[in-house]
Amino acid sequence: MSRSPRAAAAVALGVAASLMATAAPAGAAAVRYTPGAASAGDPYFPDMGNGGYDAAHYDIALTYDPASKGISAVTTIKARATQHLSRFNLDFQGPLRISALTVNGRKAAYKRTGAQELQITPAKGLRKGTGFTVRVAYSGVPEGVDDPALGRSGWIPTADGAVMLNQPIGAATVYPVNDTPADKATYTFTLTAPKDLTTLANGDPAGRWTSGARTTTRWVMNRPMASELSMIAIGKFDVVKGRTKRGIPNITATHTRLGIPASSATDFHHQTGQFLEWLADTYGRYPFSSTGGIVVDAGVGYALETQGRPVYDLGRRPGTIPRPDLTVHELAHQWFGDSVTPERWADIWLNEGFATYSEWLYFEKYTGKTAQQSFDEVYATPADDDLWKPVTADPGRDNIFHSTVYDRGAMTLHALRKTIGDRAFFRLVKLWPTVNRDGNVSTRDFIAFAEKVSGKQLDALFDKWVYTSGKPAL
Repeated sequence: MSRSPRAAAAVALGVAASLMATAAPAGAAAVRYTPGAASAGDPYFPDMGNGGYDAAHYDIALTYDPASKGISAVTTIKARATQHLSRFNLDFQGPLRISALTVNGRKAAYKRTGAQELQITPAKGLRKGTGFTVRVAYSGVPEGVDDPALGRSGWIPTADGAVMLNQPIGAATVYPVNDTPADKATYTFTLTAPKDLTTLANGDPAGRWTSGARTTTRWVMNRPMASELSMIAIGKFDVVKGRTKRGIPNITATHTRLGIPASSATDFHHQTGQFLEWLADTYGRYPFSSTGGIVVDAGVGYALETQGRPVYDLGRRPGTIPRPDLTVHELAHQWFGDSVTPERWADIWLNEGFATYSEWLYFEKYTGKTAQQSFDEVYATPADDDLWKPVTADPGRDNIFHSTVYDRGAMTLHALRKTIGDRAFFRLVKLWPTVNRDGNVSTRDFIAFAEKVSGKQLDALFDKWVYTSGKPAL
């Protein structure tokens, strides 16, 4: 059915008006709708994240097809507008093709711009403070990110499936997302694959059913999670289930391609539970409702603290499980990095410094090597070594995984321990993740908190260890 030019113009004017203002009582100011920002404002990753809304929940229903190595998926996002929105952006990159997109059940206009922006214009403006729902259906073969400085992230194919490892910039290769650590949300994953494959994700198992040749599992992460910590693993895995001594469900899995003996897989499972309990004694109540770990053969050569259930790629070493200190490192991240997350990528030392210092505490408790000895070993590094060049609390975009973030971060914590004493230090490291659970923090926040707990003025210590380049004098 066609319309006359005059009628068409009237419709266009009506749509434009609905995006700019709503009916208001006489004398009241009209509501003005404006676009949300196309960036979260982090200088390290200016294309990541968006403004104008707060994501609350992601529901990702994904089906994997081994024949094409591709996926078909529907991601549903529940969010709340933080301004009067005429339009907003999600991050979504790569070749995945969108087949349908709605906002609050109505078709919405959209276009893809730049490297990863999905710009969405709803049928009518979204008032500040109101909740809204975005539903995106899409399919194709995802392509992960291979960054020369940061390594591989996002969707990573394996010989019998795939894994999704998103730190720092990979989530948007698999699902549309507000891809910034500053906007954490809860998640539901509903994963379907041929029934001879295992599907795993963050969170608690919430159902498993088979229909024909396919099996579906559902996983629920009920605590806020940064998108860089979301995880999916699809393939052939040996799975071990149990509980820790405190009764926390513990699910570990090992890729069958690695040939890990059943006894070693059981050792990894028990090791995970044992160290989680010890870390809870040290840092306070475990912040999530289940734990575990997944050993994969993905060819990335790193471990990642994916929330609730870390992933370990050990560099194609058949039959091998993670070293105890590596397990401790990734489990410590559940407190430092996962539950308590930096606002900006520049502050990533708050993650890696604590995780590395947890390794030193492991050595101190289980091997007799003191944290001071670990400190001394690192401090012996020559002053002209690259270790001392970046600024710990602002290492630069390409150095967020630099050794200074890990080792000098841990050294900072040990220097703090020596300055304020063991009693105040261990009180601090238990209170910090407790008070800030599920939140976002900065280095300045940590310094202020440390000063409050210890009663000491600590600017000089932190200026030397995290804000200044070069080897600090003792």
